Amino acid sequence: MAYKSPVYNVIAVPFEKIVPNTYNPNAVAPPELKLLYDSIREDGYTMPIVCYYVKEEDIYTIVDGFHRYRIMRDYPDIYQREGGMLPVSVIDKPLDQRMVSTIRHNRARGSHDVDLMSNIVKELHELGRSDAWISRHLGMDRDELLRLKQITGLAALFKDVQFGTAWQPIEDEAAAVKEEE
Repeated sequence: MAYKSPVYNVIAVPFEKIVPNTYNPNAVAPPELKLLYDSIREDGYTMPIVCYYVKEEDIYTIVDGFHRYRIMRDYPDIYQREGGMLPVSVIDKPLDQRMVSTIRHNRARGSHDVDLMSNIVKELHELGRSDAWISRHLGMDRDELLRLKQITGLAALFKDVQFGTAWQPIEDEAAAVKEEE
């Protein structure tokens, strides 16, 4: 059977069954958010939001489209007009792959909050993903990944890094003073 993209199976989901994810680092400035509202008000929802269905809780967790979701949440006129339903395209992937999908969607469109992006890197690392995997899947070079890891300040993120011996500490204070002379 040939692959079929999720967008060919868009479903209408009650707004109350949709929840934001806890890791999205994307931020939209107020003028752009107002523009998104104007777009949805004038053109309707032209793109579904992307969600993961959590069967045990009967909820849909947003992977991409939080700001489209937010427009319905914040603007009663949109909620009423849409009958409280949002168009959803469902993907079925494990958490690390959903996180990566969120980042790929966002990076193709705009900017990220650096602290939240650092937390994503930390979470992916804690899920057992290597630096090479994270770099490849998030479209980052090694320097960007290093900067994001440094922001979190967690030594655990560097546990597999080999460090050189550029200097060695002198433990004897008297020896240290003597060397300076």
